[in-house]
Amino acid sequence: MVSNGILIGKSPEKQSIFISLDNSLFAKPDPTLYPMNILLVEDEAGVAGFLKKGLEEQLFKVSVAYDGRAGLDMALSSQWDVIILDVLLPKVNGWDLCRKLRREHGLATPVLMLSALGETNHVIKGLNEGADDYLAKPFKLDELIARLLALHRRSNGQLAEKNRLSFEGLEIDLDSMEAFRDGEKIKLTAREFKLLEYFMRNPGKVLSRMKIMEHVWEVDFDLGTNVVDVYINYLRKKIDRNFHPKLLHTVIGMGYVLKRDDAEE
Repeated sequence: MVSNGILIGKSPEKQSIFISLDNSLFAKPDPTLYPMNILLVEDEAGVAGFLKKGLEEQLFKVSVAYDGRAGLDMALSSQWDVIILDVLLPKVNGWDLCRKLRREHGLATPVLMLSALGETNHVIKGLNEGADDYLAKPFKLDELIARLLALHRRSNGQLAEKNRLSFEGLEIDLDSMEAFRDGEKIKLTAREFKLLEYFMRNPGKVLSRMKIMEHVWEVDFDLGTNVVDVYINYLRKKIDRNFHPKLLHTVIGMGYVLKRDDAEE
């Protein structure tokens, strides 16, 4: 509920957040930053409704997921400028959700965590799981907006500067067609680079031999050879042999997947 300018959460964990907004700070928005497309993952309807209303009044477009599992599905099914994650979420908590987005799916979208858990160890945990920023409750809405704009500017600058894909220390430059693992340059043939690019664009997804043939060799029929397996072996030797953890895995009877193997740790 709203009382004296403060929205009170419905549970002890959901502490209050200030609805104070100094409109003069945003009287002349930068047209290159709007409208920003925001995914808000927040399980309390009152808090989510307040944030959605306040952000949309400032020209943001906001979609809401009310639990971690729905947040994961929405994060992967659309393009977002920034994702706002609460930590204390049902089904999948914010820390686990952020880790899944970063490590299992290679999502580079900026993530800002909101939480009543504001101790230093909580902030460090959130950042270590892949969040770009962490804002503890209670907070002022104008501070949240300023942080969202800063994340968006920084993200746009990085995209303009580097046309790259990255996953778990593995990185490819799409302009220079160079590949790196933990900063070490890896020499690839043109076909190997195209194969790696396809995996990098689909981290965490099992790719069948037929799909790989379609996207890397541009044929939609079975050549009757083991060319895919041969090139997977070539690629695996270059990106995994001397590195940890292993990233390119065989899924028996289904195909191959680029993912982190936490079982090795």
